[in-house]
Amino acid sequence: MHRQYAEALGIVLTHELVRINGDTELQEQVSRGGLPSWQQKRVVAYVEEHVADDIPLATLAELARLSPYHFSRSFKRSFGLPPHRYHASRRIERAKQLLANRELSVTAIALEVGFSDTSTFTSAFHRLAGETPSYYRRRLD
Repeated sequence: MHRQYAEALGIVLTHELVRINGDTELQEQVSRGGLPSWQQKRVVAYVEEHVADDIPLATLAELARLSPYHFSRSFKRSFGLPPHRYHASRRIERAKQLLANRELSVTAIALEVGFSDTSTFTSAFHRLAGETPSYYRRRLD
């Protein structure tokens, strides 16, 4: 009876050691596997060029020559956020640049960066920048 208990305990201990060491290897693998630099450059250039357009995930995946599933996972590893969020953040960054030009109305800027109306733009801007476009513009002074 004692021998069976010792064997079972040894198996459990071995299993735990393998699991602990295996987790370390898995964590190292997770930090790898992003997009190579050529894919990153190609996708970033496309997003910048089409920042005001709706960009389907399939289009970005095709640029990187990956399936949409693998592209999404690799993109997130490389940039720290999913492709659609990256695109949204680039729109807001472009809007911030345009807000410095006082001759452009908030509505014109909203349309310029691809929003269909001012309220949708204001909501997205507030969600990503933490303030409204008008308030952001006032703070630029």
